[in-house]
Amino acid sequence: MLFILFGTAAVSTVLAAIALSRYADELSEKTSLGGMLVGTTLLAGATSMPEVTTSISAVFIGNPDIAVGNMLGSNLFNLFIIASFDLYYRKKRLYQSVKHEHLYTAGLGLILSLMVLLALTRRSEYMVYGLGVDTLFIALVCGLGMYIVSKAVQTSEQNIPATRQANLPVETEFSLKKTMAGFFIMAVVITGAGTTLSFVGDEIARVTSIGSSFVGSFFLAATTSMPEAIAVLVALRLNNVNMALGSILGSNIFNMLILTGSDAFYRNAPILSNVSSSLQITALFLSLLSVIVMLAVMRKKQMSTFSYLAPSLLVIAGYFYASYKLFLG
Repeated sequence: MLFILFGTAAVSTVLAAIALSRYADELSEKTSLGGMLVGTTLLAGATSMPEVTTSISAVFIGNPDIAVGNMLGSNLFNLFIIASFDLYYRKKRLYQSVKHEHLYTAGLGLILSLMVLLALTRRSEYMVYGLGVDTLFIALVCGLGMYIVSKAVQTSEQNIPATRQANLPVETEFSLKKTMAGFFIMAVVITGAGTTLSFVGDEIARVTSIGSSFVGSFFLAATTSMPEAIAVLVALRLNNVNMALGSILGSNIFNMLILTGSDAFYRNAPILSNVSSSLQITALFLSLLSVIVMLAVMRKKQMSTFSYLAPSLLVIAGYFYASYKLFLG
């Protein structure tokens, strides 16, 4: 029964994510927002809702390992997603097709993951207004970084020629109002499914005696990241590569804010000082794989197929190795 309920919530998440991605693509066409900005902000925030509800729900049921592991594992799985699709759609050469401004988002994600790794290592007990000092600094850096990134992206989008808008048909399938309403409804559906996944995941960890860190970082994280996977797939099939990569990198930044939210509800101590030390493995590999993705985006010169795919192959291998090490505890 547990796995049936888990599967139902996962399927609901996938179906809602498919619709959500299509609404996001419609928004990028109907508004002055480009694919990169929609992917980095609206789509990334909406597809991160399962992580929000899962992590906060895990705090309420007294399982901080699932709360933090789900967030870090989701970020790690997101990099695995983009690497896998880059491998599958290798002729598109995703990393070489996207805007250079994605480096700002990727760089911010790297800084935040290093801050989490440091916090997990030093385990500070200092709190400010009920928040751990580490999660507070993470939120401040995240907010400032997103402001800088949004300004850089807006400047980039304003320089795009108006030919894309001029080639659009006069009448589109949905009005802007209906598109925004549909986007909001699908985000609510994903939120509800994420809450269900959290409670079922905790019960699975209890029944099967598998560690909560592994369940949160691998099993549950992969499931709550399905909206990101579907969003990337739909965006690539719509040939919107900037929205595809933007949704992944933006989601990884939004997920870091989940730590602050989880810490606010976790009243015992700073949440990062009260989780399993094995989560350092997830944070370490998240940082390493983030560097690889940044280097892949920076490379713009022509190269052989194998040389181009090398970063994605390293990300995929790194993800499975990290999962194996985490399973061993």
